[in-house]
Amino acid sequence: MIDSHCHLEQSDYSKDLDKIILKCKKELKAIITSCAHPNDFEKTLEIVNKNKGFVFCTVGIHPEYIKEITDKQIDVFLDLIRKNKDGIVGIGEIGLDYHWIKESDQIERQKQMFIKLLRLAKELDKPVVIHSREALPETLDILEQEEMKDVLLHMWGGHTLMDKVNELGYNVSMNSIIVSSKSYGKVVKRTPLEKLMLETDSPWLAVKEDGNSYKLDPDSRNDSLTIKITAQKIAELKDIDFQKIWKQCALNSNKFFKLHLNI
Repeated sequence: MIDSHCHLEQSDYSKDLDKIILKCKKELKAIITSCAHPNDFEKTLEIVNKNKGFVFCTVGIHPEYIKEITDKQIDVFLDLIRKNKDGIVGIGEIGLDYHWIKESDQIERQKQMFIKLLRLAKELDKPVVIHSREALPETLDILEQEEMKDVLLHMWGGHTLMDKVNELGYNVSMNSIIVSSKSYGKVVKRTPLEKLMLETDSPWLAVKEDGNSYKLDPDSRNDSLTIKITAQKIAELKDIDFQKIWKQCALNSNKFFKLHLNI
């Protein structure tokens, strides 16, 4: 009953965000929105402050933005995060992305930015939310080298690396992609329930009914209530009662982000 990762600051919600949040309050305990670009920080804080106790935020710089941000802008933003540390519950999403970024010099800058943000998280005693695309082993290597402990692998697709993930004690959050992806389903099967969280990554990854099941609907807008569909699929994959999935994933998010909610 907690959406552990979405993006409420996106323009997809600009016309009816208040209505969306009100709808979600009827069924969920909390939403954690992820500010992934410095330009969205002010808006994200406004959303959190307007919905105290229900909307929380993590803050970071998505690796795909590395080309459009200077080293000085990164450092300035890190100082801004420090000044607003009490208003955030984690650092993220941060990480590596070799799908959108191919140039070797920009990949190296990605890594340096990633390390800076990880060290900031340790400095502020905040958990980290990790994005990794086509860079899964390298991401784990850096996390291990930096001795990160409180780690959430957002939409993690590396089922072949789950032995390492579990050995390191990392958490995984999963969304509606599992209704159509066997690979991500394998991740769910190999993630201990006490390390699993629900997310939507909304406004993306909307779903629609397809007979007796669901499929991804790229033409529609997603919202946080989709975690129920994800929880149902997880229950099916792990052969565990839905209510147990629904509650345990919420307990995991509550503990990881130190929300102190009554679950």
